[in-house]
Amino acid sequence: MTISTTTSNLFQPIKLGNIVLKHRVAMAPLTRFRADDAHVPTDLAKTYYEQRASDGGLIITEATFISELAGHYPNVPGIYTADQIEGWKKITKAVHDKGGHIFMQLWFLGRADAIPSVSASAIPIPAEEGKEPKVPRALETSELPGIVDMYRQAAVNAVEAGFDGVEIHGANGYLLDQFLQSNTNHRTDEYGGSAENRSRLVLEVIDAVSSAIGQERTSIRFSPYSHFQDMHDANPHETWSTVTQAIQDRFPKLAYLHFVEARVNGNVDRNDVANSETLEPFHNIWKGVFLRAGGFTLESAVTAANQHENDVLVFGRMFISNPDLPLRLKNGWELTNYNRNTFYNNKSADGYIDYPFYETAKM
Repeated sequence: MTISTTTSNLFQPIKLGNIVLKHRVAMAPLTRFRADDAHVPTDLAKTYYEQRASDGGLIITEATFISELAGHYPNVPGIYTADQIEGWKKITKAVHDKGGHIFMQLWFLGRADAIPSVSASAIPIPAEEGKEPKVPRALETSELPGIVDMYRQAAVNAVEAGFDGVEIHGANGYLLDQFLQSNTNHRTDEYGGSAENRSRLVLEVIDAVSSAIGQERTSIRFSPYSHFQDMHDANPHETWSTVTQAIQDRFPKLAYLHFVEARVNGNVDRNDVANSETLEPFHNIWKGVFLRAGGFTLESAVTAANQHENDVLVFGRMFISNPDLPLRLKNGWELTNYNRNTFYNNKSADGYIDYPFYETAKM
C-alpha cells in the first residue's frame, strides 16, 4: 500500500516547539538496557539512534535516569554525570547530522524500582505468588522540591548534551504517575486527594523544567488507561482532563503532549479496551501538538493523522526492527518483524543494531 504525501497528514510537516518535523512518524521511547555499568550510553547506542534517524523525523529516547536516586535498573542510561552527557552528545550529533530531531525522556522509577524505593504513598506493586511485596516509602512533603530539582537539572543537562527538548515521563506507573493516580496516591497533604492536588507534582515539574529550558523544549507523556504495574485510577477522565486543562492554561507553548492509547498496556497489546477509554476528552482540551502511541499500523496511523491535523503518530516495536520505518511506511514497503526475545539483551548488539534497512534486506 503506497500513501501519497499529498493525501495523508502522516507525511506532511508540522511545527513542534522550536523545530519543524517533515513527517509525523515518531519513534517511541523504548527501554533497551544497552548502556554501560555507569549508565553511560555507548557507541552501540550511537549506531542504534543514528540508524533510526530520518530527515525531519522525531526520536524520543529510551527512558533515562535523572539522578542516581531515580532508578537502579542495570544498563539504563542516565543524564546526571559528565560522562553521561558526553556519551549523549555523540548520539544527538549523529541524529542531527542526518537531519533528525531528538528529545530525551526523563525517568524516575519510584515504587517500580529494582530495590525498595519511594512513592506517593506506601503502597507496593503486588508481588508474585510466594514473594513479599516491596513496600515503598512515602515521600515527605519536604522532599518534593528536591525531586522537582532533579528533573530541572536533568533537563538542563539534556540541552547541554544537544537534545532538542525533553519528554517528562508521567506514564506507565512510574513516580509522577504514582502521584497522579488515585490507587497509588493516598496522601493527605496538598499533593493528595483531589485530581487537582494529585496533579500538583506533575505541574511543578513541568514548571521547573520549562522555566529552565523553555516551554518549546518541554513535553510530557501520560497513559490514562494503562494498568501496567498495577495502576488504576478511579476516574481517568476527570484526572487527566484536570491535568491537561492545567497544562493548557499554564503551559500552552509546550512542544507536545504525548498520550498512550488504551490498547497498549506496557509493552503488550490489550484486547479488552472499553469504548470509554478514549483520548478524545484530552485531545479536545489541548490545543497544541498531540502525540499518540499505541500499536499503529500504516492504515490506522494514516486514519488517525487525517482525523486530527495536529497529531503525530508514535511507533515503538516496529521501529526496533525497521530502522528506516518512515521510508517503509511512505513507500508501502514490507516491514520486518521484531524478535521480542532480544528487546532487553544487556549490552548486546543482537536485536539492537543488526536489523536491515529495506534496500539491504532485498539483496
